[in-house]
Amino acid sequence: MLTIERAIVDAIIAHARRDHPDEACGVVAGAFGSDRPTRHVEMVNAAMSPTFYEFDSGDLLRLYREMDDRDEEPVVIYHSHTATEAYPSRTDVNLASEPNAHYVLVSTAGGAHESGPVDVRSYRITGGEVAEEEVVIVERYDDDTPEQKAEV
Repeated sequence: MLTIERAIVDAIIAHARRDHPDEACGVVAGAFGSDRPTRHVEMVNAAMSPTFYEFDSGDLLRLYREMDDRDEEPVVIYHSHTATEAYPSRTDVNLASEPNAHYVLVSTAGGAHESGPVDVRSYRITGGEVAEEEVVIVERYDDDTPEQKAEV
């Protein structure tokens, strides 16, 4: 299960809409071992493509060094699909290299890039296997008040 703050989900959706018709991509870092996404980092799609995303290798190296310095890891790796559903493509599965990350996909197809609801889904991808997981959006992380949770 992915638990994520509404502000982060809203930022991911805004990024996907802004970059449409190209795929948007980014990372949400969190404290190492916490499984809590806290720091949203928009990345540039170096492929500048409506059907493929690619992190710029220099930007990605800088991000990983920064996360290392801050004792963080990529908790969420996200990208958008501009013409298809929010489900990992074969290419997405082949590129998934972080076994502990949640892979979040946002679909801006069918006019969702302009307004209306956006399909946001999360997956665990390990060893070429895709498993969809529940996404729980919270207003803020507060371990003492589980009733603040609202499912997507």
